[in-house]
Amino acid sequence: RVTHFTPGRVNILGEHTDYNGGMVLPTALELGITLALTPRDDNTIQIKSDAFEDIAERTTSDSTQDHWSDYVTGAVQLANAEGLTSGGADIAISTTLPFGAGISSSAAVTVATLTALCKANGASLSNTDIAVLARRVENEFIGMPCGIMDQMAVAIAHPGQALALDTRTLDYELIDLPDTHHIAVVHSGVFRQLNEGRYKERKEECDQAKALLGTDDLCLISDSQLEALRSAPEAVFRRARHCRTEQKRTLNAVTALKSGDMNNLGELMNEGHLSIREDFQITLPAVDKLVADAVKLGALGARQTGGGFGGCIVALVPKQEVQDWFTRLQDKHSEIKWVA
Repeated sequence: RVTHFTPGRVNILGEHTDYNGGMVLPTALELGITLALTPRDDNTIQIKSDAFEDIAERTTSDSTQDHWSDYVTGAVQLANAEGLTSGGADIAISTTLPFGAGISSSAAVTVATLTALCKANGASLSNTDIAVLARRVENEFIGMPCGIMDQMAVAIAHPGQALALDTRTLDYELIDLPDTHHIAVVHSGVFRQLNEGRYKERKEECDQAKALLGTDDLCLISDSQLEALRSAPEAVFRRARHCRTEQKRTLNAVTALKSGDMNNLGELMNEGHLSIREDFQITLPAVDKLVADAVKLGALGARQTGGGFGGCIVALVPKQEVQDWFTRLQDKHSEIKWVA
């Protein structure tokens, strides 16, 4: 029997750029997934989770069932297919991560499952290899066309660290977060599922822009390439403009974080929210109002984080003001909950 803890993550900046060749800047949370695994000789996968009442009985040949256990089932199947393991497993999960909140509960589950399977069977894979496999579970088994950011963040970063990740090359740098400010994560009270279609629609619009320009790296296009998309459908142009400007913001955010320039980092976060609201169009009026009030009440910057359409916001708040700031924010938005 082996156990493994994998943290959740929140993205400071670099939204929807990880499948477009961009830089991202997530950070690991104290919250996460603790998974205990015992290999089995048969093809049964039995999964318990303290977040759900039912015990899932799956097999190594199951297809996806739109069930919470799909992520674990897909991870076991891929590990078998890759020759890392054989057979099923008994798996127990305890979690402090809220689901549908945009803080990578699915990535944490798949990374934790794959890591525990490797430990149990003596397979030696790097954290990057684990992350790449975890992404394949979501892309190929779940049918979620996500990028690599979430899996890399939860496989590599530790709480108190940001991961400056070039998603094109998978080169990365770990940066310590400042002691003076807190990266606050607040749930908006609006839950969403990424496989509902709107995330896939945004991905397809980005793919359309990439096909028109003949590039896989939408974040790295030139002024003239962006201008060439003016004749494309407006949504395609907007998605490309977000990717290009978000790339610049994220690079500047890495510099600001390294130098301790929190005012600049906060402003970049504010600009990032404006871009995902206007150009990527993944926010909701209730979330926009929450973000605006977060800044009015003292955050240096705030933005929707995660896939969009609800879930969490992330805010940069002076550490000594965090408790009072959240109390005042909750007075105006009774539906919100503190996450981290």
